[in-house]
Amino acid sequence: QAQLAESGGGLVQAGGSLRLSCAVSGLTFSWYTMGWFRQAPGKEREFVAAVDWDTGFSTYYADSVKGRFTISRDNAKRAAYLQMNSLKPEDTAAYYCAANRFGRVEARRTEYEHWGQGTQVTVSS
Repeated sequence: QAQLAESGGGLVQAGGSLRLSCAVSGLTFSWYTMGWFRQAPGKEREFVAAVDWDTGFSTYYADSVKGRFTISRDNAKRAAYLQMNSLKPEDTAAYYCAANRFGRVEARRTEYEHWGQGTQVTVSS
């Protein structure tokens, strides 16, 4: 059974940084494109970033985080990461990692088969 577990969230001041991790078990990690999504209270879950399966050479970002966030993966550790710099109050949300078997890097939530439970990120002004 696939399990995705996010960690690394917390409270940070605007302009600060956080690094989220997603530990994956129960599936062949290198076969899965990994994505990060977020959901703020009262809003729909939105795409943040994705990294392609196996090599991790291809990445894709939402315009709102481009240049500030970096997604990466470590197949040996079966983990995906989201480095978040220059955080803004509008980045406050629950952040979720998701896995898409042999998928392209993309933003559509419906393409991701497995999801974690989320980790809260709060950015104070």
